[in-house]
Formats: sequence, structure tokens, C-alpha cells
Amino acid sequence: MATERRIGVAIDFSSSSKSALKWAMENVIRKEDHLTLITIQPEGNYEKGEMQLWEGIGSPFFSLCSINYPATMKKYGVKHDPEVVEIVSNGAKQKEVEVLMEAYWGDPREKLCEAIDSIPLNCIIVGNRGLGKLKRAIMGSVSNYVVNNGSCAVTVVKHHE
Repeated sequence: MATERRIGVAIDFSSSSKSALKWAMENVIRKEDHLTLITIQPEGNYEKGEMQLWEGIGSPFFSLCSINYPATMKKYGVKHDPEVVEIVSNGAKQKEVEVLMEAYWGDPREKLCEAIDSIPLNCIIVGNRGLGKLKRAIMGSVSNYVVNNGSCAVTVVKHHE
């Protein structure tokens, strides 16, 4: 009997996170895995009622069907991206995986580490923006933080233009 694997992919809808998602679908995800897309939104600019309800623990999980509906995504302040929908829809169909999405609000570094434990994940895949040493030192690297503080295996996928 195969063990159940829960794989997370951090997605901010940038080209580097889409590359990480594609890479995960091609190289990591296998039949009957559970794939969770994790998106972190900045705090504020949302209806207070919805955000206050979920900001501490993350949103309810969105199913693949919900990810495809812009109205559902807008309700939680999450960008509807047809390219991401296509990547996960095709991958889910080919590899027979369950795909969910969860939104968090706040600092991406801390919230990704929280998501690892609350979902819980066996591994997480994050994209790399390719910041230089100086920018990385000033701004801080999300992927570097998750590698050093996450409680599961972390794969960083370099984005190549």
C-alpha cells in the first residue's frame, strides 16, 4: 500500500511560481497525491468580515472547480489566473491527483511555514525570483526562509527566463 503524499506549491501567480508549479507537475506529482496550492495575500483591502474570519488559520480549501470560478477567487482576494487553472487541471487529469488551494494573509515567509504544519505537508515547492545578493539581503528571500524554517522537505525551483 502506497503512503499518502501531501505536496504543497507556493503560488503568487508570478512567472517564477508558475514555473515551480509546472516543474512540480512534471517531476514530483504522481498518481493519487494530494496537491495543495498555497497563496499568501497581503493584509488589508478585503472585506473585513471574510478576512477576519479566516486570517488566523487560512481560508477554507478551494477545490479545483472553485479555482476555475473568478467570483469565488475574488471573494478571498485571490487572483484568478487561467494559466494556473490550465496547469493544474491538465495535471490533475493526467496524474489523477486531488488539487486544492488555500489562501493565507500576512508575511509570505511566516505563513508558508504555518501552512506546512496546518495542512500538513510532506514537502513544499517554491519558486525563486532570482534576487541578487544585495536585494536578497535587504528584502529577504521567501524561499531561503522556508528552507531554513520549514518543518518539511523544501524544493526551490529556479526560474529561467
